[in-house]
Amino acid sequence: MQLPPAMSQRAREFTGPPAEARPAATVVLLRPHGDGFQVYVLRRASTMVFGGVYAFPGGVVDPTDRPSTIRTDWSARLGVPDEQARAVVGAAARELFEEAGILLAGPLAEPDRTVTATATDDWEADRAAVARRELTMTDLLVRRGLRLRDDLLLPWARWITPDFEPRRYDTWFFAALLPEAQTARDVSGEAEGTAWIAPATGDLPMLPPTRRTLDQIAACPSIPDVVAASAHRDAATPLNPRISVAADGQVTVHLP
Repeated sequence: MQLPPAMSQRAREFTGPPAEARPAATVVLLRPHGDGFQVYVLRRASTMVFGGVYAFPGGVVDPTDRPSTIRTDWSARLGVPDEQARAVVGAAARELFEEAGILLAGPLAEPDRTVTATATDDWEADRAAVARRELTMTDLLVRRGLRLRDDLLLPWARWITPDFEPRRYDTWFFAALLPEAQTARDVSGEAEGTAWIAPATGDLPMLPPTRRTLDQIAACPSIPDVVAASAHRDAATPLNPRISVAADGQVTVHLP
């Protein structure tokens, strides 16, 4: 796979050592569409790192990301100790709420339900407070009598940014189904636009892990097939793309 020009230049000029990879999480949000499904993507603002490419909602793990979880196997599924695994899960849910307004949570007394509309003024005020780090997701859920529906997050893969990038991330990818009566919207302030796309869409600029993940999910005919496939995915073993630079300066990324 060929890299964008700016990334190719950084690869050619890299002499090391690599920067530390910060833990992060991203969520592939799905919704039914016709006989299949669509995927929610946003185009990162050109002023940001990796600007101009399409990505899924996500970001780095925050120190406050330590939620109570329903699933007890996150450490084994993500390949890190329990506290760190719960932090990654918390970051995935928080970033989805911050960047798309989607909250994977439900009433304490009704374990099979999720909250409905989250676009009202009071919810938007809470979302903005979470984004500004004035309110933690844990405190928000407690105040509203909710619990995190981490059982709706499906671990998919784990990718590490190549060594030559000055900002590197150890990113866990999850899939999740859009909750009923919630609507994804562009509220992040970090995107130039958002869209629901067919998973087989191949003409949008994306970083290699995003493209590979989208291609893998596109191989699933339906959302139940995505759910079934996620049970067999390895989200614990890091995938680190290998970069080669030819004599003519051409940079190629080799995906594991």
